Amino acid sequence: MNSTVPESSDQHLESTSVRRPYEHLFFAGMAVLLLATVFVGFAASYYLAGMVKAPLPSRIIHVHALVATFWMLLLAAQVSLVSAHRVDLHRRLGIIAVPLACAMVVTGLMAGADILRRGIPPGLEHLLFLINTNMVFVFAVLIALAFRMRGDPHAHKRFIVIANVALMFAGFIRWPVEFLYHNIPAAARVPYCFLLLLVLYDLWSTRRIHPVTLWASAFLIFVFEVQFFVAETMAWRSFAAWVRSIG
Repeated sequence: MNSTVPESSDQHLESTSVRRPYEHLFFAGMAVLLLATVFVGFAASYYLAGMVKAPLPSRIIHVHALVATFWMLLLAAQVSLVSAHRVDLHRRLGIIAVPLACAMVVTGLMAGADILRRGIPPGLEHLLFLINTNMVFVFAVLIALAFRMRGDPHAHKRFIVIANVALMFAGFIRWPVEFLYHNIPAAARVPYCFLLLLVLYDLWSTRRIHPVTLWASAFLIFVFEVQFFVAETMAWRSFAAWVRSIG
């Protein structure tokens, strides 16, 4: 009877170790999907419109677009370095990630306030402003946790992925697809598909959901769902009106 427990445990460890080599492939694939989401969303208005020459509505939007582009390229570079087993270069390049993440937060908040001042979209600007604020908030929290957990690769990479998933609303709402284009509720929830992929990978590779996958995903979903109720409160509408007035 006692011999069956170690055997079962050994079989589990063996199956897990066999599937571990797919870890790099999976997270590289996730990075590609995130990059593709951003590129498709912003291709017409930014990437294929000349980037710095693109007719964006304000200077801060230009700055934020440039910072966000560098951030996504850094994500791709970091994932590629890990896949190539160049963890040493990955860690050196990680030094750039901290100030760049801070720039993402600052310019993201400024871009959100700029959208609010322009009243886009009319009648829903207070909701879009809140979604933008929440994207930056969730991103900042999860990136900070990723930095803190950089000594634990499995936790670190999951925090990084979910932090970037929080930003995908900005890309999806611009996709040239009928059920997504300027459809705020749909574009806010489609990124949950990335979280589902992460859950399924965890279950396949280790037969359990990694705690970071579980709690970081729950945090993101909670914030994104609650915002639809908060946006309609007088407190938020008053705050949005105040932000617009000081612009």
